[in-house]
Amino acid sequence: MKVKQTALALTLSLAIGVASGTASAAFLLLLERATGVREHHEFIVYALPFAGLALGHALARWGAPIAGGSNLVLDTVHHAHELPRLPLRMAPMVLAATVLTHLFGGSAGREGTAVQMGASLADAIAHRVDRRAQPALRSALVVAGIAGGFGSVFGTPLAGALFSIEVLVVGRLELRALAPALIASFTGDFVTRRLGVTHTPYPSVPYVPLTPVVVAELVFIGVAMGLVSAFFIELTQALKRLFSTHIRRLEVRMFVGGCLLVSIWRLCGSADYLGLGIPMIQRAFEDPQVPTYAFAAKILFTSLTLSSGFVGGEVTPLFFVGATLGSVLAHALGLPLGLGAAVGLAAAFGAAANTPLALSVMVAELCGLRVLPHALLVSVVAFFLSGHRGLYPSQHIHRTKRGRRLDRRVALRDYREMKLPK
Repeated sequence: MKVKQTALALTLSLAIGVASGTASAAFLLLLERATGVREHHEFIVYALPFAGLALGHALARWGAPIAGGSNLVLDTVHHAHELPRLPLRMAPMVLAATVLTHLFGGSAGREGTAVQMGASLADAIAHRVDRRAQPALRSALVVAGIAGGFGSVFGTPLAGALFSIEVLVVGRLELRALAPALIASFTGDFVTRRLGVTHTPYPSVPYVPLTPVVVAELVFIGVAMGLVSAFFIELTQALKRLFSTHIRRLEVRMFVGGCLLVSIWRLCGSADYLGLGIPMIQRAFEDPQVPTYAFAAKILFTSLTLSSGFVGGEVTPLFFVGATLGSVLAHALGLPLGLGAAVGLAAAFGAAANTPLALSVMVAELCGLRVLPHALLVSVVAFFLSGHRGLYPSQHIHRTKRGRRLDRRVALRDYREMKLPK
Protein backbone atom coordinates (compact mmCIF):
# COMPACT_ATOMS: atom_id res chain seq x y z
CA MET A 1 0.00 0.00 0.00
CA LYS A 2 1.08 3.57 -0.58
CA VAL A 3 1.81 5.93 2.32
CA LYS A 4 -1.61 7.59 2.08
CA GLN A 5 -3.39 4.23 2.01
CA THR A 6 -1.31 2.98 4.93
CA ALA A 7 -2.25 6.02 7.03
CA LEU A 8 -5.90 5.52 6.12
CA ALA A 9 -5.73 1.81 6.99
CA LEU A 10 -4.25 2.55 10.41
CA THR A 11 -6.89 5.18 11.12
CA LEU A 12 -9.76 2.97 10.03
CA SER A 13 -8.35 0.10 12.08
CA LEU A 14 -9.27 2.08 15.19
CA ALA A 15 -12.87 2.32 14.01
CA ILE A 16 -12.86 -1.37 13.13
CA GLY A 17 -11.56 -2.19 16.61
CA VAL A 18 -14.34 -0.18 18.21
CA ALA A 19 -16.98 -1.84 16.04
CA SER A 20 -15.57 -5.34 16.58
CA GLY A 21 -15.20 -4.84 20.32
CA THR A 22 -18.76 -3.58 20.64
CA ALA A 23 -20.11 -6.49 18.61
CA SER A 24 -18.09 -9.00 20.65
CA ALA A 25 -19.33 -7.48 23.91
CA ALA A 26 -22.96 -7.80 22.80
CA PHE A 27 -22.31 -11.34 21.57
CA LEU A 28 -20.61 -12.50 24.78
CA LEU A 29 -23.30 -11.02 27.00
CA LEU A 30 -26.06 -12.67 24.96
CA LEU A 31 -24.13 -15.94 24.90
CA GLU A 32 -23.72 -15.85 28.68
CA ARG A 33 -27.44 -15.26 29.10
CA ALA A 34 -28.35 -18.06 26.66
CA THR A 35 -26.01 -20.51 28.40
CA GLY A 36 -27.46 -19.60 31.78
CA VAL A 37 -31.02 -20.18 30.58
CA ARG A 38 -30.11 -23.59 29.16
CA GLU A 39 -28.23 -24.68 32.28
CA HIS A 40 -31.14 -23.72 34.55
CA HIS A 41 -33.81 -25.15 32.22
CA GLU A 42 -32.13 -28.17 30.68
CA PHE A 43 -35.38 -29.45 29.20
CA ILE A 44 -34.99 -26.76 26.51
CA VAL A 45 -32.47 -29.04 24.78
CA TYR A 46 -35.37 -31.23 23.66
CA ALA A 47 -36.43 -28.34 21.42
CA LEU A 48 -33.10 -28.33 19.53
CA PRO A 49 -34.51 -30.15 16.45
CA PHE A 50 -37.38 -27.65 16.15
CA ALA A 51 -35.02 -24.73 16.70
CA GLY A 52 -32.93 -26.18 13.87
CA LEU A 53 -36.01 -26.41 11.67
CA ALA A 54 -36.86 -22.73 12.21
CA LEU A 55 -33.27 -21.50 12.07
CA GLY A 56 -32.55 -23.54 8.96
CA HIS A 57 -35.57 -22.06 7.22
CA ALA A 58 -34.40 -18.53 8.06
CA LEU A 59 -30.83 -19.21 6.94
CA ALA A 60 -31.96 -20.86 3.71
CA ARG A 61 -34.22 -17.91 2.90
CA TRP A 62 -32.08 -14.96 3.94
CA GLY A 63 -28.62 -16.33 4.67
CA ALA A 64 -27.45 -17.59 1.27
CA PRO A 65 -25.00 -14.67 0.74
CA ILE A 66 -23.27 -15.47 4.05
CA ALA A 67 -23.33 -19.27 3.80
CA GLY A 68 -19.57 -19.34 3.23
CA GLY A 69 -18.94 -18.13 6.78
CA SER A 70 -15.28 -17.78 7.73
CA ASN A 71 -14.23 -19.22 4.37
CA LEU A 72 -16.04 -16.36 2.63
CA VAL A 73 -14.05 -13.96 4.82
CA LEU A 74 -10.74 -15.56 3.81
CA ASP A 75 -11.76 -15.60 0.14
CA THR A 76 -12.49 -11.87 0.43
CA VAL A 77 -9.00 -11.20 1.77
CA HIS A 78 -7.38 -13.22 -1.02
CA HIS A 79 -9.60 -11.90 -3.81
CA ALA A 80 -10.40 -8.38 -2.64
CA HIS A 81 -10.12 -7.11 -6.21
CA GLU A 82 -13.03 -9.18 -7.53
CA LEU A 83 -15.38 -10.32 -4.78
CA PRO A 84 -18.34 -8.14 -3.77
CA ARG A 85 -18.60 -6.55 -0.35
CA LEU A 86 -19.26 -8.86 2.56
CA PRO A 87 -22.95 -8.45 3.40
CA LEU A 88 -23.41 -6.28 6.47
CA ARG A 89 -26.24 -8.54 7.56
CA MET A 90 -23.62 -11.23 8.17
CA ALA A 91 -22.91 -9.67 11.59
CA PRO A 92 -26.44 -9.74 13.10
CA MET A 93 -27.43 -12.99 11.40
CA VAL A 94 -24.42 -15.00 12.53
CA LEU A 95 -24.72 -13.50 16.03
CA ALA A 96 -28.39 -14.48 16.35
CA ALA A 97 -27.84 -17.94 14.84
CA THR A 98 -24.93 -18.71 17.17
CA VAL A 99 -26.78 -17.56 20.29
CA LEU A 100 -29.77 -19.72 19.34
CA THR A 101 -27.48 -22.70 18.66
CA HIS A 102 -26.08 -22.37 22.19
CA LEU A 103 -29.43 -21.65 23.81
CA PHE A 104 -30.82 -25.00 22.66
CA GLY A 105 -27.65 -27.00 23.37
CA GLY A 106 -25.67 -27.15 20.15
CA SER A 107 -21.95 -27.76 20.63
CA ALA A 108 -20.12 -24.90 18.93
CA GLY A 109 -17.62 -22.14 19.63
CA ARG A 110 -17.28 -18.38 19.36
CA GLU A 111 -14.40 -17.52 17.07
CA GLY A 112 -16.25 -18.11 13.79
CA THR A 113 -18.98 -15.70 14.83
CA ALA A 114 -16.55 -13.05 16.09
CA VAL A 115 -14.37 -13.29 12.97
CA GLN A 116 -17.36 -13.00 10.64
CA MET A 117 -18.84 -10.08 12.56
CA GLY A 118 -15.51 -8.23 12.64
CA ALA A 119 -14.81 -8.85 8.96
CA SER A 120 -18.26 -7.80 7.74
CA LEU A 121 -18.14 -4.62 9.85
CA ALA A 122 -14.62 -3.89 8.58
CA ASP A 123 -15.68 -4.31 4.94
CA ALA A 124 -18.68 -2.05 5.54
CA ILE A 125 -16.40 0.62 7.02
CA ALA A 126 -13.98 0.30 4.10
CA HIS A 127 -16.75 0.79 1.53
CA ARG A 128 -18.36 3.54 3.54
CA VAL A 129 -15.17 5.57 3.38
CA ASP A 130 -14.31 4.67 -0.20
CA ARG A 131 -16.72 2.76 -2.41
CA ARG A 132 -13.82 1.97 -4.71
CA ALA A 133 -11.40 0.93 -1.99
CA GLN A 134 -8.16 -0.38 -3.45
CA PRO A 135 -7.80 -4.17 -3.09
CA ALA A 136 -4.71 -3.87 -0.88
CA LEU A 137 -6.49 -1.47 1.47
CA ARG A 138 -9.67 -3.52 1.54
CA SER A 139 -7.74 -6.73 2.21
CA ALA A 140 -5.81 -5.15 5.10
CA LEU A 141 -9.00 -3.83 6.68
CA VAL A 142 -10.77 -7.20 6.50
CA VAL A 143 -7.72 -8.74 8.17
CA ALA A 144 -8.05 -6.05 10.84
CA GLY A 145 -11.68 -7.10 11.27
CA ILE A 146 -10.61 -10.72 11.78
CA ALA A 147 -8.09 -9.58 14.39
CA GLY A 148 -10.55 -7.29 16.14
CA GLY A 149 -13.16 -10.02 16.39
CA PHE A 150 -10.83 -12.79 17.52
CA GLY A 151 -8.83 -10.69 19.97
CA SER A 152 -11.86 -9.12 21.63
CA VAL A 153 -13.98 -12.25 21.96
CA PHE A 154 -11.24 -14.15 23.82
CA GLY A 155 -9.52 -11.25 25.54
CA THR A 156 -6.23 -12.14 23.84
CA PRO A 157 -5.33 -9.17 21.63
CA LEU A 158 -1.81 -10.26 20.67
CA ALA A 159 -3.02 -13.71 19.66
CA GLY A 160 -5.90 -12.09 17.75
CA ALA A 161 -3.49 -10.05 15.65
CA LEU A 162 -1.22 -13.04 15.02
CA PHE A 163 -4.16 -15.29 14.16
CA SER A 164 -5.41 -12.87 11.52
CA ILE A 165 -2.08 -12.82 9.66
CA GLU A 166 -1.26 -16.51 10.17
CA VAL A 167 -4.59 -18.00 9.13
CA LEU A 168 -4.43 -16.59 5.60
CA VAL A 169 -1.62 -18.74 4.21
CA VAL A 170 -0.46 -22.05 5.70
CA GLY A 171 2.99 -21.72 7.23
CA ARG A 172 3.39 -18.03 6.48
CA LEU A 173 2.73 -14.73 8.23
CA GLU A 174 1.21 -11.97 6.10
CA LEU A 175 3.14 -9.18 7.79
CA ARG A 176 1.79 -6.50 5.43
CA ALA A 177 -1.38 -6.40 7.52
CA LEU A 178 0.27 -6.66 10.95
CA ALA A 179 -0.06 -3.01 11.98
CA PRO A 180 -3.81 -2.70 11.21
CA ALA A 181 -4.37 -6.08 12.86
CA LEU A 182 -2.59 -5.04 16.06
CA ILE A 183 -4.48 -1.76 16.28
CA ALA A 184 -7.88 -3.37 15.69
CA SER A 185 -7.23 -6.28 18.04
CA PHE A 186 -5.99 -4.22 20.99
CA THR A 187 -8.70 -1.59 20.44
CA GLY A 188 -11.39 -4.26 20.22
CA ASP A 189 -10.20 -5.94 23.40
CA PHE A 190 -10.12 -2.59 25.22
CA VAL A 191 -13.65 -1.72 24.11
CA THR A 192 -15.05 -5.13 25.07
CA ARG A 193 -13.56 -4.90 28.55
CA ARG A 194 -14.71 -1.30 29.00
CA LEU A 195 -18.25 -2.43 28.20
CA GLY A 196 -18.15 -4.65 31.26
CA VAL A 197 -17.39 -8.03 29.72
CA THR A 198 -15.21 -10.39 31.75
CA HIS A 199 -13.46 -13.25 30.00
CA THR A 200 -13.09 -16.83 31.17
CA PRO A 201 -10.22 -17.05 33.69
CA TYR A 202 -7.62 -19.80 33.29
CA PRO A 203 -5.15 -20.83 36.01
CA SER A 204 -1.48 -20.00 35.72
CA VAL A 205 0.65 -22.99 34.78
CA PRO A 206 3.81 -23.61 36.82
CA TYR A 207 7.08 -23.72 34.93
CA VAL A 208 8.40 -27.19 34.10
CA PRO A 209 12.05 -27.39 32.95
CA LEU A 210 12.46 -28.68 29.40
CA THR A 211 14.57 -31.71 30.19
CA PRO A 212 15.03 -34.38 27.48
CA VAL A 213 12.38 -36.54 29.14
CA VAL A 214 9.88 -33.67 29.31
CA VAL A 215 10.57 -32.75 25.69
CA ALA A 216 9.91 -36.34 24.62
CA GLU A 217 6.66 -36.37 26.60
CA LEU A 218 5.54 -33.08 25.04
CA VAL A 219 6.34 -34.41 21.57
CA PHE A 220 4.15 -37.42 22.34
CA ILE A 221 1.30 -35.10 23.35
CA GLY A 222 1.87 -33.11 20.15
CA VAL A 223 1.55 -36.25 18.04
CA ALA A 224 -1.72 -37.09 19.78
CA MET A 225 -3.05 -33.57 19.21
CA GLY A 226 -2.13 -33.63 15.53
CA LEU A 227 -3.93 -36.93 15.00
CA VAL A 228 -7.00 -35.82 16.95
CA SER A 229 -7.19 -32.51 15.03
CA ALA A 230 -6.96 -34.35 11.72
CA PHE A 231 -9.70 -36.75 12.84
CA PHE A 232 -11.98 -33.87 13.87
CA ILE A 233 -11.57 -32.19 10.48
CA GLU A 234 -12.12 -35.39 8.51
CA LEU A 235 -15.14 -36.42 10.57
CA THR A 236 -16.79 -33.00 10.30
CA GLN A 237 -16.23 -32.81 6.55
CA ALA A 238 -17.42 -36.38 6.02
CA LEU A 239 -20.60 -35.76 8.00
CA LYS A 240 -21.17 -32.52 6.13
CA ARG A 241 -20.93 -34.35 2.80
CA LEU A 242 -23.23 -37.08 4.09
CA PHE A 243 -25.86 -34.61 5.27
CA SER A 244 -25.74 -32.45 2.13
CA THR A 245 -25.85 -35.46 -0.21
CA HIS A 246 -28.81 -37.23 1.37
CA ILE A 247 -30.77 -34.30 2.82
CA ARG A 248 -30.92 -31.37 0.41
CA ARG A 249 -33.00 -28.94 2.46
CA LEU A 250 -31.02 -27.11 5.15
CA GLU A 251 -33.88 -26.95 7.65
CA VAL A 252 -34.42 -30.71 7.39
CA ARG A 253 -30.69 -31.35 7.84
CA MET A 254 -30.71 -29.24 10.98
CA PHE A 255 -33.82 -30.98 12.28
CA VAL A 256 -32.20 -34.40 11.79
CA GLY A 257 -28.95 -33.17 13.29
CA GLY A 258 -30.84 -31.82 16.28
CA CYS A 259 -32.59 -35.17 16.78
CA LEU A 260 -29.25 -36.98 16.71
CA LEU A 261 -27.72 -34.54 19.19
CA VAL A 262 -30.64 -34.93 21.61
CA SER A 263 -30.34 -38.70 21.31
CA ILE A 264 -26.63 -38.89 22.14
CA TRP A 265 -27.11 -36.31 24.89
CA ARG A 266 -29.62 -38.63 26.55
CA LEU A 267 -27.47 -41.71 25.89
CA CYS A 268 -24.36 -40.23 27.51
CA GLY A 269 -26.43 -38.81 30.37
CA SER A 270 -24.39 -35.63 30.73
CA ALA A 271 -24.77 -31.99 29.71
CA ASP A 272 -20.98 -31.48 29.82
CA TYR A 273 -20.75 -31.70 26.03
CA LEU A 274 -23.43 -29.16 25.20
CA GLY A 275 -22.61 -25.55 24.36
CA LEU A 276 -19.09 -24.27 24.91
CA GLY A 277 -18.12 -26.74 27.63
CA ILE A 278 -16.03 -24.22 29.57
CA PRO A 279 -16.55 -25.87 33.00
CA MET A 280 -14.95 -29.07 31.72
CA ILE A 281 -12.05 -27.09 30.21
CA GLN A 282 -11.37 -25.47 33.57
CA ARG A 283 -11.74 -28.81 35.33
CA ALA A 284 -9.09 -30.33 33.06
CA PHE A 285 -6.45 -28.07 34.62
CA GLU A 286 -6.80 -29.59 38.09
CA ASP A 287 -8.99 -32.71 38.21
CA PRO A 288 -7.26 -36.07 37.56
CA GLN A 289 -10.71 -37.67 37.26
CA VAL A 290 -11.58 -36.07 33.92
CA PRO A 291 -13.19 -38.85 31.85
CA THR A 292 -10.74 -40.39 29.39
CA TYR A 293 -13.43 -40.33 26.68
CA ALA A 294 -14.39 -36.66 27.18
CA PHE A 295 -12.39 -35.43 24.19
CA ALA A 296 -14.02 -38.01 21.88
CA ALA A 297 -17.52 -37.17 23.08
CA LYS A 298 -16.94 -33.47 22.44
CA ILE A 299 -15.66 -34.22 18.94
CA LEU A 300 -18.84 -36.16 18.17
CA PHE A 301 -21.17 -33.48 19.57
CA THR A 302 -19.36 -30.65 17.76
CA SER A 303 -19.00 -32.45 14.42
CA LEU A 304 -22.71 -33.25 14.40
CA THR A 305 -23.64 -29.70 15.36
CA LEU A 306 -21.57 -27.96 12.71
CA SER A 307 -21.97 -30.48 9.89
CA SER A 308 -25.76 -30.43 10.11
CA GLY A 309 -25.86 -26.65 9.70
CA PHE A 310 -25.94 -25.10 13.16
CA VAL A 311 -23.83 -21.97 13.51
CA GLY A 312 -20.73 -21.29 15.61
CA GLY A 313 -16.99 -21.68 15.68
CA GLU A 314 -14.56 -24.46 16.47
CA VAL A 315 -12.10 -22.81 18.86
CA THR A 316 -13.72 -23.48 22.24
CA PRO A 317 -14.82 -27.06 21.38
CA LEU A 318 -11.26 -27.79 20.28
CA PHE A 319 -10.02 -26.13 23.47
CA PHE A 320 -12.21 -28.67 25.26
CA VAL A 321 -10.81 -31.54 23.17
CA GLY A 322 -7.20 -30.46 23.63
CA ALA A 323 -7.46 -29.59 27.31
CA THR A 324 -9.20 -32.82 28.34
CA LEU A 325 -6.98 -35.08 26.23
CA GLY A 326 -3.88 -33.16 27.32
CA SER A 327 -4.89 -33.49 30.96
CA VAL A 328 -5.44 -37.25 30.64
CA LEU A 329 -2.10 -37.72 28.88
CA ALA A 330 -0.26 -35.51 31.37
CA HIS A 331 -1.69 -37.56 34.24
CA ALA A 332 -0.48 -40.77 32.59
CA LEU A 333 2.97 -39.31 31.89
CA GLY A 334 3.46 -37.77 35.31
CA LEU A 335 3.35 -34.16 34.08
CA PRO A 336 1.34 -31.42 35.85
CA LEU A 337 -2.30 -31.55 34.75
CA GLY A 338 -2.32 -27.81 34.11
CA LEU A 339 0.61 -28.08 31.71
CA GLY A 340 -1.03 -30.89 29.75
CA ALA A 341 -4.33 -29.04 29.56
CA ALA A 342 -2.68 -25.78 28.49
CA VAL A 343 -0.50 -27.20 25.72
CA GLY A 344 -3.35 -29.41 24.52
CA LEU A 345 -5.68 -26.42 24.44
CA ALA A 346 -3.23 -24.58 22.19
CA ALA A 347 -2.24 -27.47 19.95
CA ALA A 348 -5.66 -28.94 19.12
CA PHE A 349 -6.96 -25.76 17.51
CA GLY A 350 -3.52 -24.57 16.37
CA ALA A 351 -3.12 -27.72 14.28
CA ALA A 352 -6.70 -27.72 13.00
CA ALA A 353 -6.52 -24.07 11.91
CA ASN A 354 -2.85 -24.22 10.83
CA THR A 355 -2.05 -21.40 13.27
CA PRO A 356 0.43 -22.86 15.80
CA LEU A 357 2.16 -19.55 16.54
CA ALA A 358 -1.02 -17.63 17.29
CA LEU A 359 -2.40 -20.34 19.56
CA SER A 360 0.90 -20.69 21.44
CA VAL A 361 0.81 -16.97 22.13
CA MET A 362 -2.86 -17.23 23.04
CA VAL A 363 -2.27 -19.84 25.73
CA ALA A 364 0.58 -17.71 27.06
CA GLU A 365 -1.84 -14.77 27.35
CA LEU A 366 -4.34 -17.01 29.13
CA CYS A 367 -2.06 -19.09 31.37
CA GLY A 368 1.20 -17.18 31.69
CA LEU A 369 4.39 -16.75 29.68
CA ARG A 370 6.07 -19.72 31.37
CA VAL A 371 4.03 -22.13 29.25
CA LEU A 372 4.96 -20.51 25.91
CA PRO A 373 7.93 -22.75 24.94
CA HIS A 374 6.03 -25.90 25.91
CA ALA A 375 2.93 -24.82 23.96
CA LEU A 376 5.00 -23.87 20.94
CA LEU A 377 6.74 -27.25 20.86
CA VAL A 378 3.50 -29.22 21.13
CA SER A 379 1.65 -26.98 18.66
CA VAL A 380 4.34 -27.18 15.99
CA VAL A 381 4.51 -30.98 16.27
CA ALA A 382 0.72 -31.17 15.99
CA PHE A 383 0.76 -28.73 13.06
CA PHE A 384 3.06 -30.96 11.02
CA LEU A 385 1.27 -34.18 12.02
CA SER A 386 -2.17 -32.86 11.04
CA GLY A 387 -1.21 -32.89 7.36
CA HIS A 388 -2.43 -30.64 4.57
CA ARG A 389 -5.94 -30.17 5.81
CA GLY A 390 -7.64 -27.49 7.89
CA LEU A 391 -10.83 -26.06 9.28
CA TYR A 392 -10.80 -23.36 6.61
CA PRO A 393 -10.56 -24.76 3.05
CA SER A 394 -10.14 -21.17 1.78
CA GLN A 395 -6.73 -20.92 3.42
CA HIS A 396 -3.99 -20.63 0.82
CA ILE A 397 -0.90 -22.78 0.63
CA HIS A 398 2.30 -21.83 -1.21
CA ARG A 399 4.79 -24.14 0.41
CA THR A 400 3.99 -27.62 1.69
CA LYS A 401 4.70 -28.60 5.27
CA ARG A 402 7.61 -30.64 3.91
CA GLY A 403 9.11 -27.47 2.47
CA ARG A 404 8.24 -27.98 -1.22
CA ARG A 405 7.37 -24.73 -2.94
CA LEU A 406 4.34 -24.77 -5.22
CA ASP A 407 4.25 -22.99 -8.57
CA ARG A 408 1.48 -20.75 -7.29
CA ARG A 409 -0.63 -20.18 -4.23
CA VAL A 410 -3.75 -22.33 -4.18
CA ALA A 411 -6.64 -22.74 -1.77
CA LEU A 412 -6.31 -25.64 0.63
CA ARG A 413 -9.53 -27.06 -0.82
CA ASP A 414 -7.78 -27.47 -4.20
CA TYR A 415 -4.44 -28.68 -2.93
CA ARG A 416 -5.22 -32.40 -2.77
CA GLU A 417 -6.45 -32.38 -6.35
CA MET A 418 -3.16 -31.05 -7.68
CA LYS A 419 -0.71 -33.40 -9.35
CA LEU A 420 2.56 -32.56 -7.64
CA PRO A 421 5.92 -33.57 -9.06
CA LYS A 422 7.65 -36.35 -7.17
